[in-house]
Order: sequence, then C-alpha cells, then structure tokens
Amino acid sequence: MIRSRLSFARLYLRILTLLLPACAYFIAVKVRFGFNFLLTRTAPSGLPSYWGVLLLTTIVWAIAAEESELWNVEQLYAPGGKSRKLLEALAFTYAVVMAAGFLYRQASYSRVVIAVSAVALFVLATLARVMFRVSMELLRKDGRNEVKILVVGTDRFARRVGTSLLQGEVLPCRIVGFVHLPDQEIAVDGPIYELDQIPNFHNGNAINDVIVALPASRLNDIHTIAPTLEKLCVPTRVVIDLGDGVVLRDRLIDLGGIRMLDLRPSLAESGPYLVQKRIFDIAFSIVVLLLTLPLTLLIALSIRLSGKGPIFFVQERVGLNGRVFRMFKFRTMKVGSREEGDTRWTCDKDPRRTAVGTFLRKSNLDELPQFLNVLRGDMSIVGPRPERPFFVERFLAEIDRYNSRHMFKAGITGWAQVNGWRGDTSIAKRVEYDLYYLRNWSLTFDLQIITMTLLRIFRSKNAY
Repeated sequence: MIRSRLSFARLYLRILTLLLPACAYFIAVKVRFGFNFLLTRTAPSGLPSYWGVLLLTTIVWAIAAEESELWNVEQLYAPGGKSRKLLEALAFTYAVVMAAGFLYRQASYSRVVIAVSAVALFVLATLARVMFRVSMELLRKDGRNEVKILVVGTDRFARRVGTSLLQGEVLPCRIVGFVHLPDQEIAVDGPIYELDQIPNFHNGNAINDVIVALPASRLNDIHTIAPTLEKLCVPTRVVIDLGDGVVLRDRLIDLGGIRMLDLRPSLAESGPYLVQKRIFDIAFSIVVLLLTLPLTLLIALSIRLSGKGPIFFVQERVGLNGRVFRMFKFRTMKVGSREEGDTRWTCDKDPRRTAVGTFLRKSNLDELPQFLNVLRGDMSIVGPRPERPFFVERFLAEIDRYNSRHMFKAGITGWAQVNGWRGDTSIAKRVEYDLYYLRNWSLTFDLQIITMTLLRIFRSKNAY
C-alpha cells in the first residue's frame, strides 16, 4: 500500500509537471502577441506556429524532469536543493530549445516568447509543486486515506520508527499494533500482539502493510518470523539503516527519511502494473462490454425466461492482498442455499445447473459480468482466478505459498486457466502457473493469454 500510494502520487505529479510547458507557452504567446495559440492552430499572418516549439520543449522538459527527479514526491519534502534541481532542468530544456531554434532556419521564433515562457515555466513549476505538497498535507490531515500499518517490534527502535511514521509528512499512517518478539523489551504505546496472534489479521481487512522494525542485532529473527508474516498476504518491509549515500532504487522505499527494504516486493505496486495494466484493463473492458451488449441482453432475457431467480449471481471471492470482494456472474444454477454455493465445487452433469446455465458455463459466457468487476478495480483481465474464502482458508493450510497468488489482482482469465488448470483440478499446479505469471508479467504476456483464451473459449476442459 505504501509503494502504491507513492506510485500514484508520482504519477499525478508527473502529469502535472508535463502539462506546465503548454501553460507557459500560452502565457508567453498571449503576452507577446495577444492570441491564444492553444485554441488557434493557425497563427495569425506573419507569425510562426509555436506548436512545434511546444512539442520539443515538452519532450526535453520530460527528459530533464526525469533526470532531476522533479516528480519524486519525497523531493518535495527535502530540506534544500529543490529550486536548484528545478533551475537545472529548466536550463537544460531551454538550452536545447534555443540550440534547435538556431539550427532551424525555416521559421523565426520570437526570443521574447522563449524567454517569457522560461520564466513562466519556472514560476508555474514552483507554484505547482507547492500546491501539490499542500494538497498532500490536506490529505494527510484528513485521515481517510491513511495507511494502516502493523509494526513488528516493541523495543525503543520500534518506538522510534512508529513515531517517525506517525509524524511523517509524505503519507498519512496509522499504527494498528505492535508485534512482540521473544525476549524483547516493551517500550511502545498501543495494541501489542504476540507472534502467534498475527494470523488473526486475515484476508487483509485490518492492515495494509507490515513493517519490521528490529535493531541490527536482531535482524536474524527475520528468517524466523517471515513464514508467519507471509500469511498476511500484504506487502512486508524491513526498516534498515544503510548510511548516507547508499541507494537501492528497486526494493528500497524512503519514507520521510525512514528507509525500508521490500522483503517481498509486490507486482501490484510497480508503476507499469498500476498504470499500464489498469489503462489496458479499463479500455479492453469498455470495448468488450459495448460489443457484447446485444448478447448480454439476450443472455439476461434467456435466464429470466428459464425460471425463477435473479439474472446475476453474486459471490464473495478473495482478491488482491486477500481482500474479499463481490464477483458478478450470470446465474447458471437453480437458486439454492448460500452455504452450498460457497463450499461446494461444481461437477460434471451437476444437477443444480439450468439448461441455459449449462451452455453459458461451457462457452464461458457466464463470465461476461466480471468485466464490471474489472472497471470497479476488483479484478484485472488477466490474473489468477479468485477463490471463495472457504477454500482459501483450506488451501492456506494445505498448499505451500498459496497466498502468493494474492499479491496481484485476480483475473477473468489466467495462465493456469489457459493451460487447463481450472475447476476441480490440482491447486498446487494452479499456484505453480500463477507464480510463473507473477515472475514474468508483461502486457505482451497478457495479450498472449487473452488470445489463447479466445481460441479456447468454446472448448474449455473442466468448465462444468
């Protein structure tokens, strides 16, 4: 949760930063010539178009901002050096723009416009960064978006970490408790749990992150407590002090000066997964829902005419970080008890199926409403199939590393499913394929799985 919150904050700051050159040129051209070039694509007679200059400025500005880490949220809270980095990015950007203008002789651009846009960009960037920090501060004080943290450790080191988290400016945090380890002093204020009480925080409902706050002398205890922490299926960090000048960009989080190393980095917190996959999921789901709207209405009508009962079947499933959500499907069975549906597998020639339901399950068309779950953010197009809480509890005790499949969003289809591991088949094999997907995820891999799903949609094995 900490990493995902920071990733979203960086994304918003990045978008805001990349929009600034357009605003700067709007101001400059308006001041110099009195016309709005953003709304007038053709410049007045005798004046060059500034669209090309804006495009070049934006591209170079993006490169300079990346190198100067202008969209690094933590930099907003740095004690010094913020204006220097901004000026460095600005100087590099306009040095390239002026050099390009000197070499490009087919049009003559006003040097006043370039100069005014540079000043405007500096002012706008400064104001935008101040406003962004103020907005984050308001969110922190609001408390509704706070990150709920379980701290492992109860000594003075853990107390210092807890105090820093609560007083931190970057993200609002709330400590839900401390975990006491054997032979450890208690120097913290708040709920204290013993190590064997940790599994009470099941299905990710009580905490968002686990932070291991142990002094260097007790870091060896991590190997002992790691299997217990794995049951929580939430991101786990360990607070470390590597000294000044040591940076681990991939697995280290710097939260207001507290450095945390990911013991189990989550794919669901990576930038490409959060942004690229989410954009793809939304776009693909909208297209599918629009294209299948006539078919959806026909299926709904068929279910309504086939007998009594609702059109949709809604069931609780376990998804990302073990959170329970309500998954939608077309109803394919006769109305029965909820307990039976939550604890019983569907089998071949299941007497509970309706005539329409048999066709829908064989063709996988009963899964169409799950694209609504994708739009809601509960699921992804591709990922491990979500399981019922009853079976999750059972498999946690029987299957090694089963909870690893909850480190990323559940999917409508997945690598295990297109390889035949669906329905009443080996759970261990399913986990093996889900972990392979976790290690090798990419949008290209998602497209491969979607293609395989479409090719096998009417000949899926174990689709009862």
